[in-house]
Amino acid sequence: MIEINIDLFTTLYRYYPKGSGSLKVEKGTTAGALIRQLGIPDGAVSLIFINGKRVMPDQELNENDQVGLFPLVAGG
Repeated sequence: MIEINIDLFTTLYRYYPKGSGSLKVEKGTTAGALIRQLGIPDGAVSLIFINGKRVMPDQELNENDQVGLFPLVAGG
C-alpha cells in the first residue's frame, strides 16, 4: 500500500467525503484505476494532475503523490 493525497474539485467532491486528504491505495494503482475505485462515472473527469503536472489515466501513482481530479466544466 502507498499513501497519496487527493483533491476532488467542484462536482467530484461527493465521491470522497472529505473532498480532499490522504488515501491509501495499492502499489501500482493508476490514476484511471483510482477514478474507478472512487466510483466516479466514466467521462466525469476531464483533467488529472499529479504533483502539478497534467497526466493521462494510465499514469501510475507513487507514494505521497498529490492527485487533483477536475470535472468537465461548462460556462458562458
